[in-house]
Amino acid sequence: MFRRLLALVTLCLALVAPSTSHAFSTFGPHLGFSSGPDQFIVGGHVQFGDVAPHLDFVPGVDLGFGDNLTLISINGDFHYRFDVSGMTWQPYAGAGVGIHFIQFDVDGPFTDGSDTEAGGHFILGADVPTKSGSRFFTEMKLGLNSRSPDLKVLAGWSFKAR
Repeated sequence: MFRRLLALVTLCLALVAPSTSHAFSTFGPHLGFSSGPDQFIVGGHVQFGDVAPHLDFVPGVDLGFGDNLTLISINGDFHYRFDVSGMTWQPYAGAGVGIHFIQFDVDGPFTDGSDTEAGGHFILGADVPTKSGSRFFTEMKLGLNSRSPDLKVLAGWSFKAR
C-alpha cells in the first residue's frame, strides 16, 4: 500500500513541477526529527522561488519512522524570506498544509492500522549559502492538529536546478 502511495506522490510531484509558471529554482534532501509522534524524518523538497516578492512555494514529502507508526506527509509550504542586510543567514517564516498518511503498528487480525488526515503548520527557518553554491537550511514546523507532528525540526540542502 505504502509503495503504491509513494509512487503516486512521486508521480504527482513530477507532473506538478513542469506545469507551474515558474521553473523550480532549487531541490534537495532534508532530515530531522519530530515530537508527537517521536520520529526520525527523511524527505525531499522542491523550491519554486519568487512566486511573489520574497515568497517561495516549497512542496515536499516527509517519511517519519518510529513511535509504533510510519507517517508519510505531503506538504505544500510557503516561505516568506526576510531581507536582512549584513547577515549571511537569511531567515524566513511561513505556513503550510499537509496530508498525512499514517500506518499504525497494530496487534491482532482484521484491524485497520491506517488513517489519513490533513493538517497545517507554521514554519520558522533560515538558510545560508555554501561554498559550492547550494544552500544549507534549518527549520522548525509547529503542527496545528492532533495527527500532525506537534514539532518537526529539519536540516537540509537546496541545490540549484541546472
